[in-house]
Amino acid sequence: MLNCLGAFVVAIAVALVISPLVFKVLRKLKTGQNILEYVDNHKSKQGTLTMGGLIFVLAMWVAFIFFAGNYVLASLTLIITACYSLLGFLDDYIKIRLKHNEGLKPYQKIIGQVGIASIVAVFVYFFSTLGGNVMLSYTNISFNISYFIIPFLIIFFIAVTNSVNLTDGLDGLAGYNSLIVILTLGIMAVVKHFALVDDTGIYSMASEYINIAVVCFAMTGALMVFLLFNCYPAKIFMGDTGSLALGGFIASVSAFLQEPLLLLTLGITFATSSVSDIIQVSYYKLTKKRIFLMAPFHHHLERVGLKETKIVGIYTFVTLMISIITILIYIYKGLII
Repeated sequence: MLNCLGAFVVAIAVALVISPLVFKVLRKLKTGQNILEYVDNHKSKQGTLTMGGLIFVLAMWVAFIFFAGNYVLASLTLIITACYSLLGFLDDYIKIRLKHNEGLKPYQKIIGQVGIASIVAVFVYFFSTLGGNVMLSYTNISFNISYFIIPFLIIFFIAVTNSVNLTDGLDGLAGYNSLIVILTLGIMAVVKHFALVDDTGIYSMASEYINIAVVCFAMTGALMVFLLFNCYPAKIFMGDTGSLALGGFIASVSAFLQEPLLLLTLGITFATSSVSDIIQVSYYKLTKKRIFLMAPFHHHLERVGLKETKIVGIYTFVTLMISIITILIYIYKGLII
């Protein structure tokens, strides 16, 4: 637990130190965000610095080096996060260089996401102790889906990373909700650690869990600092550099805790963004009409008159309530394992 606290504090300190440097570099590179023409109520955000996800990704890495042990799953989580962040960085950089809001082509993004997810899925099944096991959320029941875990995890990673990316449409929306989800996953990892630490023969897995917790607390601290600049009115956006990194991080931790199904509830705000977007596009292709005034759903709420800060508050409150319920259930579950 001291390592978790240490990583949290160091990540905050590092993020505070590097933030001015990141701002300076991004201003020099002229990384101002281009706002889409049809998002007219966000015109005031034109030119806001982007690629701010570098702040929390770098701070998390430094905290990890100081406090996490040499364990496979925690290390892999950081590598996956860095890979998704790099993919997002390329997307952001192309947008900046070409001065429009289209970076990588959709198929290029998907190829990158599928490639990263495929490596992770193959590793989980063939080279880790996780195998094809998946927990049934909020229970002690697990089931083995064998090699089907590979296509399942590929789809899971694509869904989570794109859902977080779609949620990053209002100041602080993706950041606040990701912070709560990641902190919750970190607490769950601690609970799983103490549930296993005394069991003969599986101490190594307990150690893996506590190191996953260290990484989660490091990301939480780094995100808290980033949100000082990303809350309304945002001085910097995380860009795809940050949103894809957060999606990859959340997907990795959930998969390594064998709890991917948990995001159906804990990640409901992310799911709302992707599902509303899918519904909107599918319905429009069939009928040439729209169900929502604008998708994802948080933009629809803007169109009906809700203020940006209120929407962010509602989403964050929903995630927080689900988080509290989840933690209470898993603490109880951990005590009775």
